[in-house]
This record gives sequence, structure tokens and C-alpha cells, in this order.
Amino acid sequence: MASSPLLLPFPAPSLSSTTTLKSQENPCFASPKGKRRSVPHMRVSTSPPPFKLFEPPQVEVLSFELEPADPDFYRIGYVRSVRAYGVDFMEGPDGFGVYASRDVEPLRRARVIMEIPLELMLTISQKPPWMFFPDIVPVGHPIFDIINSTKPDTDWDLRSACLLLFAFDVDGNFWQLYGDFLPSPDECTSLLLGQKEDLLELQDQVLASKMEEQQKRAIEFWEKHWHSAAPLKIKRLARDPERFLWALSIVQSRSVGMRIRLGALVQDANMLVPYADMLNHSFQPNCFLHWRFKDRMLEVMINAGQRIKKGDEMTINYLSGQKNNMFMERYGFSSPANPWDVINFSNLLSAGEDNSFMNGAVIAAARTLPMWSDGDMPPIPSMERKAARELQEECHQMLSEFSTTSRQDQQIL
Repeated sequence: MASSPLLLPFPAPSLSSTTTLKSQENPCFASPKGKRRSVPHMRVSTSPPPFKLFEPPQVEVLSFELEPADPDFYRIGYVRSVRAYGVDFMEGPDGFGVYASRDVEPLRRARVIMEIPLELMLTISQKPPWMFFPDIVPVGHPIFDIINSTKPDTDWDLRSACLLLFAFDVDGNFWQLYGDFLPSPDECTSLLLGQKEDLLELQDQVLASKMEEQQKRAIEFWEKHWHSAAPLKIKRLARDPERFLWALSIVQSRSVGMRIRLGALVQDANMLVPYADMLNHSFQPNCFLHWRFKDRMLEVMINAGQRIKKGDEMTINYLSGQKNNMFMERYGFSSPANPWDVINFSNLLSAGEDNSFMNGAVIAAARTLPMWSDGDMPPIPSMERKAARELQEECHQMLSEFSTTSRQDQQIL
């Protein structure tokens, strides 16, 4: 079925929807992007309930209305060759999301739903010499000296934040318009913008300390380069450290790292991609990003064989194989459905086994199967009970280290 670009004017439907937070699997921290999820019908079953350990986490949903994005949001991109096929950008109390405007049957090949040209992106190479695509930094501008002073291996976000602030200052640059649709400091959920009291409420001293170190790193970087003797063309980019912290939080939560090909040049680059950055996260995404080198376009594509229904949210996986602490650090949310998240127990397995890569539920189920050979013996019941008690005691010890109980946390939420 041929695809056609989304044309103006756009209809203004009033859609009834439901919301979770930023991740589709009910993350535990607020998100600036709206969510949509259908409410399942209640069913009655006479079969025995499944084992609780293997049940997926329950998702609590709240009803709200999604509104179509401002027509200017489409217009500023459409006149610059951005194309969206069969999707709508919708805005809710928690921000933007991308939703299917029609049913999509599963195909053997991935299908394009969005095209964004390189000229609208902010892209910088991951390794020196620093290359910008498009090259908006004029020769001799002091912002290049600031970018060049960063550490190549660790300061990718500082470089991209400088480039973003510079783009806001370039006359006629697309990001001067697109910046109106980015979350404000009050709406951004990045922990970089959190006060010390807010970080203490995380009840995670390691994460709180790490975020305080990142805040200190950003402020010291701003003080070093935005001092009183700095030229006006630098001062006006970020007149206070809060402005730089906001730009840094936008970069950390919205940039993607990709290998792109430009003619004969192949570069690993950090990219801020407008419109594609409105896609929310899921651990079971229905879309992915693809670089089309022949005309320097970034494509958002539906997975091959994926069935999409009208109203479904289009999602990508922000970080594959990362634990919840990394999601909290980068994006300000976590999810109980993260398949890569683990809790480390000292007595879960014997010291001689190295099964840290295996899910605890899988190990527990496997141990109940009669797979021992002749001459072997199953675990002694008394030893199993002892191990279970030790595990239970360790769980209680972990919970006692928090200042509030789970019931109190639910009341606060």
C-alpha cells in the first residue's frame, strides 16, 4: 500500500486515551511525553491463578484527553522536507507522543513512517577532529574552542549542549523554531535539574551522588567558559548555569548515537534529531531508526512483521541492555518491566556458580525440574528452606534501609 505524506490542514480529533509515564511498561518516574494505552475488558476465568512470580507487573492507567500537536509543529518541518506517513503527533499532560493514524498490516519489509533530513539535525562526530553535520559553526568562532577543550572520551554531552545553544543563536536556524516545542526546565524530568532535596527522595544514595557530581561538572564547565571576560557572542548563549544545565538535560535525554555514511565518509556521531525525538520508549518497541545515506535522511521505520492498529503508540528502545539506574540517570524514569534490571543478592546462588546473566525466576523454575541423572540427588528440603529464609532476611534488610515503606510510597504517589 503506497504511503502519502501528512498534509495540512490537520484534523483536530478528540481522542479518548489513557496514560502511563514515559516508558510503556509503567516507569516509576514522571515523563514529559504523553502516553496512550487501551483499557482491557475484565474477564472471568475458572482456571487456577498463575504463579505470581511469572506474572508481568500490573500497569495502573489514568484517563485523559490527547490533543493534536500545534499545526505550526507540522508546518515548520514540512516546509523543510520532513515527512510523516500514517502517524500523528499528540500532546497530553505529560508531553508529546507519536501515534498511528491508521491500521498497518504486517509486511515482510520494514515500513517508513518518518523522514528527517540531515540539514535539520544537530550532529557532531564522536571522535576528533570534531566534524559538524550540517556545519553551522563558522571558522574562528569561540564556541569551537570550547568544544575542542572537552575530553574526547567522556564529554560528548557537553559538546552537544554547546552546539544546541549555538544553534538557538544562529539567525534563521530551524532550532530557533523547534525549541519552542522542547520541554521547559519545569517540564523536563532530567535529574540534572533536580534540587538536592529532590535527589534525596530517590532513596538511592549512589544515584543521588552521581547526579550531584554531574551537576557540579556542568556548573564548573559553565564557570570556566562563561566567565566575565568571555565575549558577548558566548555569554548570550547561556547567561546563567541553569540555562546550560537545561541544554545538557535536553541532550542527554534526546540525543542518539549512530553510525552514518556521508558520501565516502563513515562517522560515529551523536545526533539531535527533531521529530524523531518525540518517540517514547518501550522495551518491546515497534519502530527503529535507520540512516538512508543516498539522500542523507534519517528514517523511522516500523519493524518488519509488526501489526499496528490505529491509535497505537510508536516507540523505540532508548537503551538496550541497560539497568534501571541508567534510565534514571539519563531520562529520569525507570520501569519494573525492564528485562535487564537485576537485584543483587549475596546468597542467591552458590559462590561457585556464575549465573549473574540469568533471570532469577528462570533459575528457580529450572531447579524444580527433575533433571538430575542416576546417582544424583535433588536438593535437601532443609537446605532449600534455609536458603529461602536467608533470602527473605536479606530482602527485609534491604527494605529496612529505605526511609519509607512501600505503602507510604503508594500514598505519596
